[in-house]
Amino acid sequence: MDYAAAFLDENRAFAALFDGADQSVPVPTCPGWSLNQLLRHVGRGDRWAAQIVRDRLDQPLDPRSVEGGKPPPDPADAISWLHGGAQRLVDAVELSGVETPVWTFLGERPANWWIRRRLHEVAVHRADAAYALGRDFALQPDIAADGISEFLDRICAQAGANGAPLPLEEGRTLHLHATDPGLGAAGEWTVSVSGGCISWAHEHGKGTLAVRGGAAELLLAMTRRTSLTQTGVETFGDEAVWQHWVECTPL
Repeated sequence: MDYAAAFLDENRAFAALFDGADQSVPVPTCPGWSLNQLLRHVGRGDRWAAQIVRDRLDQPLDPRSVEGGKPPPDPADAISWLHGGAQRLVDAVELSGVETPVWTFLGERPANWWIRRRLHEVAVHRADAAYALGRDFALQPDIAADGISEFLDRICAQAGANGAPLPLEEGRTLHLHATDPGLGAAGEWTVSVSGGCISWAHEHGKGTLAVRGGAAELLLAMTRRTSLTQTGVETFGDEAVWQHWVECTPL
């Protein structure tokens, strides 16, 4: 996948939702936020990542110190600011080198890690904006499937941190199956736990619970933008596994 191109496309689709929109509209899937706060969160996040990559940082950057981290008050200028932040990240990765090691909240990773992370961040937040405005939301299956893989990578790296309960109990497995045509092995995930560590693989399996549906619907359910019943995906097995999973994983 060309992550940079996909990221810029998602940024444009996200920004388009704000054209002429009332930015005081609340965002139900991000409790306490308005559209304006959502726009600021996404735009500043892109610039935050760009600055980390540009400066090849090996430690966290205070978001309050991000250069140009606040959107202009004029709505049209704010949309341009969104576009500019995304391009700034793509340019920073190109200039620094895609394999250049930089700080991330999962430890040191290649600079290009940030483009993939921000692609899936803006895709899910595009769903937030669309739902807030009563618009339809669609996401390409290959991007949604990669978003699930990226989400699981983060869960595996962070699960159980600071004594938090694991999202999957010992001896239980979760199998996800995206029904979109053409995904092949990239559309199946089996998540398991062993020795207090969560892991996943692209493989077919029955699972203590199996969840089957479109990749976009699975991604939105995993990130708690919708419930399983709202998406219409199918479940087979112990649904308590899903309840525990969503209670112990981040939005």
